[in-house]
Amino acid sequence: MAQVSLRKLYKRFDDTEAVRGIDLDIADKEFVVLVGPSGCGKTTTLRMIAGLEEVSAGEIAVDGEVVNDVPPKDRDMAMVFQNYALYPHMTVYENMSFGLRLKRYPREEIARRVQEAARILDIAELLDRKPRQLSGGQRQRVAMGRAIVRNPKVFLFDEPLSNLDAKLRVQMRTEIKRVHQKVRTTTVYVTHDQVEAMTLADRVVVMNRGRIEQIGSPNELYHAPKTRFVAGFIGSPAMNLLACRLEQAGGALRVRLSQDIALPVPSARVERYRAYVGREGLTFGLRPEHLTEGRANGGAPPAAIDALIEVAEPLGMETLVFFRIDGRDVCARVSPNAGAREGARMQLCAGLDNMHLIDDATGAVI
Repeated sequence: MAQVSLRKLYKRFDDTEAVRGIDLDIADKEFVVLVGPSGCGKTTTLRMIAGLEEVSAGEIAVDGEVVNDVPPKDRDMAMVFQNYALYPHMTVYENMSFGLRLKRYPREEIARRVQEAARILDIAELLDRKPRQLSGGQRQRVAMGRAIVRNPKVFLFDEPLSNLDAKLRVQMRTEIKRVHQKVRTTTVYVTHDQVEAMTLADRVVVMNRGRIEQIGSPNELYHAPKTRFVAGFIGSPAMNLLACRLEQAGGALRVRLSQDIALPVPSARVERYRAYVGREGLTFGLRPEHLTEGRANGGAPPAAIDALIEVAEPLGMETLVFFRIDGRDVCARVSPNAGAREGARMQLCAGLDNMHLIDDATGAVI
């Protein structure tokens, strides 16, 4: 097992900086996910850790030892790629044992390791088959098994589920998490899918334009984003982000979203927000689940929005409704029994204890 540290890590391709000064400590046995949009530098970072890309500046250390100049084969890391990379003429057993056979491990030791990995991955009955006889999910398990038998210090995953269909992707997420619970190896996992990141990680590293935007547990990133990018990237459907103004209302504050809609700021937030009253360049953020149908309580709720529903998407356990505020799209989650339908009006209640206020000039959540 191993601790991995990245210090002021840069990667330049000619005049383009793909990775810009990354600092990251990955603890022994931790499962860390690098997530972000295409081109954010996450795969380049992973390839530098593996030794497949040369470091332009900075250091990569494993257990305190700098490995910048150590060849990939000597870093004791196992990488699982997006495209499986199985040998088509070999059986599953031969694919999984190939690396061990190259290193001339004893035959009995190879058999023991392959059988143990096959048991963990539930592919013991597939060991005599060729890759063409396997489904996509089974091939991915074989690729994972090939990494597990090496008993490396670090597992590296490069978008391993992106070639699978939606149902199989969910199943394989569960398998990967189960495997990590059994084989407690330090793991660095790259994906562009924020749902994958949230469900798998001990900690998530959100990257944007070659830099780290925020590091934290899935709950921290979801409920306490530090930047506009993280607030908008994490969560599905995405957080509603609307231009707004803060107004004084006696001793209280209101956040104005349109000429007709001004919502009361929770008293616990008044002092934090007071300095921003009347300023231009503010954005109001609220997740769809914090905007839902009003409950009957003898009167209108204090943070009510009267919405004209343009689109309703029933999902079984909930319904997503879409409407506009001052020409900007807004999404809300309501009960499937709320009677939401296109063209109807619905009173929605905003849970403002969960609101976010963003300074557009800095991109920071206030």
